[in-house]
Amino acid sequence: MLSSYTEFTPMATMIPLLTEYEREHISERQALPAKYLGLSDAEMDARIAAARAQLGSRLVILGHHYQRDEVIKFADYTGDSFKLARQIANRPEADFIVFCGVHFMAESADVLCAPHQRVILPDLAAGCSMADMADPEQLETCWEELAQMGIEGVIPVTYINSAASIKTFVGERGGTVCTSSNAAATLKWAFERGEKILFLPDQHLGRNTAYKMGIPLDEMVVWDPNEIFGGVDVDALKRAKMILWKGHCSVHVRFSAAQIANVRKQHPGIRVIVHPEVPWDVVQAADDSGSTEYIIKQVKDSPAGSVWAVGTEVHLVNRLARDVAPDRTVVSLDQFGCLCSTMFRVSPNHLLWILEELVEGRVHNRIVVPDDQKQWTKVALDRMLSIK
Repeated sequence: MLSSYTEFTPMATMIPLLTEYEREHISERQALPAKYLGLSDAEMDARIAAARAQLGSRLVILGHHYQRDEVIKFADYTGDSFKLARQIANRPEADFIVFCGVHFMAESADVLCAPHQRVILPDLAAGCSMADMADPEQLETCWEELAQMGIEGVIPVTYINSAASIKTFVGERGGTVCTSSNAAATLKWAFERGEKILFLPDQHLGRNTAYKMGIPLDEMVVWDPNEIFGGVDVDALKRAKMILWKGHCSVHVRFSAAQIANVRKQHPGIRVIVHPEVPWDVVQAADDSGSTEYIIKQVKDSPAGSVWAVGTEVHLVNRLARDVAPDRTVVSLDQFGCLCSTMFRVSPNHLLWILEELVEGRVHNRIVVPDDQKQWTKVALDRMLSIK
């Protein structure tokens, strides 16, 4: 029976163990004053709530779906990158935007916010391995080599999971930013303006989205920035509609078609839904795919009694499972759960430190995009927000 699977899945016990390990090793990350170490959950909850109350409307906290429960419960707005980017304009009275996410998200918030607003990342160690796979110098080289090879009509599109320097490059060259929520609409927008798309940094989102739109795999190539001319034959480039940067999400590549076959064997009739950052064969083996917002909506809108295996980050899966129980059942496609370890670095200890320091008039961990990048990054992000 499914209940026995749910009861004994390691996913249910993994998060508390990881949280306890993280609590014991928190001093190994961004340094915190000693008084913020070793605090009980109850004390941190009370002090965070008190600091929020003191700051009032001057503060807005944004929380990404992949955040841990102990942090996201304090967010004024929750969502994926696209939804949170749209929320920034809703609180013009706020002086401080505390972004419980990762570095590239805070950068985008700094570009989109009002001049008087300051964006803060609770732990500067919260980065993104996928974003680090797109280096601006390598992108410059790629663009130059494509020109040398006679490849024209290329529109650059970067996933929002990229640094501001990459968004600047894309914006300046007529391109835009996308998220998993609007990737298909963005590719359509780009093809209306050019013959080919250079998509970075996540090859899987680009491939899965383009294939779903009817572009065959043999009209896609992978550009390896560590190879001369991307390691791609010029004739293949000329045939290609999609030039996919060789990058990936370290969380979502853990999911496999074999896991889907296994969960179907264990639970006939279960529906499988995955995030489009997973490899192509996983999307093909699943019943559906989409952004985190799409996954949440599909599961919540499904008939009572529905049973789902979800292929995305484990905090979202656990939270969704609790939200829809007992009418619907949700399990992780990976029985051990797939954790975004960099998102996990934003701890309640760091959030408490940031907020209490703001109460005292001290700002730490402010994220500032350099002025020479802001203009074109904003152009790229504004294009993203305008695409329907």
